[in-house]
Amino acid sequence: MATPKPQRSPEEVEDIILRKIFLVSLTDSPAADSDSRIVYLEMTAAEIVSEGKELRLSRDLVERVLIDRLSGTFPSAEPPFQYLVGCYRRAYDEGKKIASMKDKNLRLEMESAVKQAKKLSVNYCRIHLGNPDLFPSGDSSNSSKPSGSPLMPLIFSEVGGSLDSFGGTSGGGGIQSPPGFLDEFFRDADFDSLDPILKGLYEDLRLEVLKVSALGNFQQPLRALMYLVSFPHGAKSLVSHPWWIPKGVYLTGRAIEVTSVLGPFFHVSALPDHTIYKSQPDVGQQCFSEASDRRPNDLLSSFTTIKTVMNNLYDGLSEILLVLLKNQDTRQNVLEFFAEVINKNSSRAHIQVDPMSCASSGMFVNLSAVMLRLCEPFLDANLTKRDKIDPKYVFYSDRLDWSGLTALHASSEEVAEWTNKSSSGQSDGENRLLQSQEATSSGRNAFGPSITNTSSSGEKTKYTFICECFFITARVLNLGLLKAFSDFKHLVQDISRFEDTLTTIKAMQQQTPSPQVQLEITRIEKEIELFSQEKLCYEAQILRDGTLIQHALSFYRLMIVWLVDMVGEFKMPLPSTCPKEFACMPEHFVDDAMELLIFASRIPKVLDGVLLDDFMNFIIMFMASPNYIRNPYLRAKMVEVLNCWMPRRSGSSAATASLFEGHQLSLEYLVRNLLKLYVDIEFTGSHTQM
Repeated sequence: MATPKPQRSPEEVEDIILRKIFLVSLTDSPAADSDSRIVYLEMTAAEIVSEGKELRLSRDLVERVLIDRLSGTFPSAEPPFQYLVGCYRRAYDEGKKIASMKDKNLRLEMESAVKQAKKLSVNYCRIHLGNPDLFPSGDSSNSSKPSGSPLMPLIFSEVGGSLDSFGGTSGGGGIQSPPGFLDEFFRDADFDSLDPILKGLYEDLRLEVLKVSALGNFQQPLRALMYLVSFPHGAKSLVSHPWWIPKGVYLTGRAIEVTSVLGPFFHVSALPDHTIYKSQPDVGQQCFSEASDRRPNDLLSSFTTIKTVMNNLYDGLSEILLVLLKNQDTRQNVLEFFAEVINKNSSRAHIQVDPMSCASSGMFVNLSAVMLRLCEPFLDANLTKRDKIDPKYVFYSDRLDWSGLTALHASSEEVAEWTNKSSSGQSDGENRLLQSQEATSSGRNAFGPSITNTSSSGEKTKYTFICECFFITARVLNLGLLKAFSDFKHLVQDISRFEDTLTTIKAMQQQTPSPQVQLEITRIEKEIELFSQEKLCYEAQILRDGTLIQHALSFYRLMIVWLVDMVGEFKMPLPSTCPKEFACMPEHFVDDAMELLIFASRIPKVLDGVLLDDFMNFIIMFMASPNYIRNPYLRAKMVEVLNCWMPRRSGSSAATASLFEGHQLSLEYLVRNLLKLYVDIEFTGSHTQM
């Protein structure tokens, strides 16, 4: 009969498990020779013996042993980071083995030992990453420091292992994070120890997507950013990063796009940009070169792919910002970021935009899409939350810079008079009505420096998030999506002019052939090819994204309903005098709505399912009302919208067909107000006196 194996004591089992986890030995045993990674801690062993203790690893000794292992220089030893991650992985593996132990008391003891081993591995990993020179690297031959944090491959492995849309791997190059390691690393720590590590990671992620286009691997860094922000310390560290909003006397909109943490993520786009800031791979070259020779299905495939990846970007950025906005500690930082981006790029509203000082169209179209997603909760069909939008925000909030904008009707003097009286507590100033005949200036640059509205206790007025989000979105759309529509229109016009010129020059070449003329023909053909690529890039990201345009239409429906609330309701005739709140609203609020309607009306099926009755009512009410909207060209633009909606012989869209049939205001006032508008503009010349 075989003699049974002697039962190991709990201390012996603990010693075996901890030695396996930390790859150390306190005795010069043959086991150290079987695995080159095992380190014999001779000095530590001598100290333990001198203290009269047994040469066994225990929970009481393990931290001391770990410090000696990390502090020493041993041949063939792993560098600190890889070693500590390996310790955590081995602890995880040992934990799975312990789960099958039959002795409950022994199992609980060993689980406690493994838990402590994991905690020590994570803690010293943080210490090492926060102080890289504290422990020797163990590889003196490689003096150059690695580029980027060694945590990044583990994060990439954590956030996904599938291929991105264009072949970029979202794994970590074969390096896998031990289960639970990253969660414990980022969650169970104080902010001060994590902050420098997180800030380094954010800088690495920023560099990962710098100059990456829609065809590049931006999704992997985006998922990593989403993962880090999901931790409270991660969110706090991001908004406290010195490059969350870069500072500087000469800070420009382009500088924010390039140097801020989120800027390069917003720059990812299919839209063209200045050569210096051009992203790779080149979307125009890869998807739309020699488009006239491509099969229609190939173009459709490119359109679909770009639309899909851009919506992935919109969704990811929206999720990141939503996490930050839901946190009271980080919300204001996000709003400040939005405001700084808007204020530093206000010149994007100009016809000619300086690409060196202004952020790209791609960034602002992306920001437009993200802001519309953030607005979705208050864009319900009944617009039930519009009472949360306070028109006084335009005058009293100092977050956005409204200077230089044209008001719907008020002059700068009238705006100043009203704000001064309101801020000094004269309540009748808010209710007085503005007589348009008394206007003394054109309304240009109506908004001077904003006046901070304070309560009787001296505190600044706090506006709801819905109110802040509404006005920020209105400004972003003006500088982003609507500006992109304008750029696209000019691009189409440029292509048409070049094609006309090319036709003329080719005719000349046929009559009198010349090498110089042939060179000019070749040059123009190249220009047309480049412009055509840019045109298709705009089409892919914007025109083909019907959902994006419909979200914008929903926002501007809220805009015009909110504006009408200031004058009463959708009914005619309008009051003879215009409320000051309405008169002082920026003109681009209405102008952008009309431009969007014109643009959307020319894209098939985009208006299907969109509620257009409120737009129709607004147009009928205000197109012949110079006492409310001073600019005759803006009121004429309303007629252009109606022209786009007119039933055609070939059949009109179902969305617009009913607007002229049985619509109450249309039947009663449309013809009358059209005639009044034409009389005002064409015959009396009253538009020059408005």
